[in-house]
Amino acid sequence: MALENDALSVRVSSKGVELQSVVRDRVERMWCADPAVWGRHAPLLFPLIGRLRDGWYAHEGERVEAPMHGFCRDREFAAERVSGTHARFETASDAGTRAVYPFDFRLRVDFSLEGATIVKTHTVENTGEAPMPFELGGHEAYATRLLPGEHMADYFARFEGADALEMFGMDGEGILALPKIEVPLEAGRLTKTPEQLGIDTIVLENVPGSRVTLASTANPYEVEVEFPDFPYLGIWTKAGQDDARYLCLEPWSALPDAHFSPRELAEKPGVRVLAPGERATLAYRMTFR
Repeated sequence: MALENDALSVRVSSKGVELQSVVRDRVERMWCADPAVWGRHAPLLFPLIGRLRDGWYAHEGERVEAPMHGFCRDREFAAERVSGTHARFETASDAGTRAVYPFDFRLRVDFSLEGATIVKTHTVENTGEAPMPFELGGHEAYATRLLPGEHMADYFARFEGADALEMFGMDGEGILALPKIEVPLEAGRLTKTPEQLGIDTIVLENVPGSRVTLASTANPYEVEVEFPDFPYLGIWTKAGQDDARYLCLEPWSALPDAHFSPRELAEKPGVRVLAPGERATLAYRMTFR
């Protein structure tokens, strides 16, 4: 579905509710999903984030096997154009989802354009008769190397008001561990990729101001992500790329699975639990300059 205003031209797919294209000033700002590198643009993470230890979690003491990042990233959503600058996507539980997530839910995702900003709003509703734990996150891959002659080394993630950050440790299977590890910043700038820091994904907690900006020393383009409803941030590029063409900045409502986490889904760090009939709304803003 296409949305447009005076600043942005945007395309969102109903499959996985992926933000596939954002064009400002004739420059594409989203990763192209090159299948030879990483074939996704911006998958939606629900009702789980990241990998599970041994591929399962527990619900009321029962083992439930589930895929990485949940199932919404590959799910077809019903789509509705609210206006030329607002689209709405919706899905709900069915027999297939209950096999890996034994809860009844409705999930709505709205995209609204406000000038050069995209507001992405998620509304999660418990439509069942039991408390419903859930995790929700973004996975937007923003394009780097926007102009000829640029390199990934020209790009950095900027954190306002921060001299240093700490990231969680992570084992080779992508499971979080402690202790936390100091992340080097240069005048508030993170200039290294996760691989250069010896980790698959940089996972941060309580980012100052709940804000991060992807910028470059070689061009004036920036994208600022504001995520006050999300206490965690993931930063990722696929390993093995000497000169990557994208960087993922990912607001998360909960932590991925960890060696220090309980097996019970409802008890994992950051997991939100909705009472029957209750709703939660979580939004973040992406501003393209």
